[in-house]
Amino acid sequence: MRIAVLVALCAAAAGCVSSAADNGASLSQQDPKWSSPECQQARAAASDYAQREKDHPGWGFGVLLGPYSMGMVAAVKEHEHQQRRLLARQMHLQCSSKPLPKELDFDPASYAPKKTHYP
Repeated sequence: MRIAVLVALCAAAAGCVSSAADNGASLSQQDPKWSSPECQQARAAASDYAQREKDHPGWGFGVLLGPYSMGMVAAVKEHEHQQRRLLARQMHLQCSSKPLPKELDFDPASYAPKKTHYP
């Protein structure tokens, strides 16, 4: 029971990261990169992801499946957190001439899927 509560709290904390679309709204529209096609594409991708994130079943779906689904819901929330960070990083690189903020200065390869070796 304690593990389920801990997993739920970690997943809730991961879900509190602002969306990439919100990060894009904080960038300066006066920046020369803002009107570039790459920036428009990054903003569209972030907006599409934010809409898809709102449309999925979320925590209510996990509650319906019972306590054993909490791990699955936590994994989904962690994946969403990673995707939001990657989209926010990409948007900043495409839409702003300023250096990356500290929270977006990471190696994107750290979120790449790991190769699994099966016997």
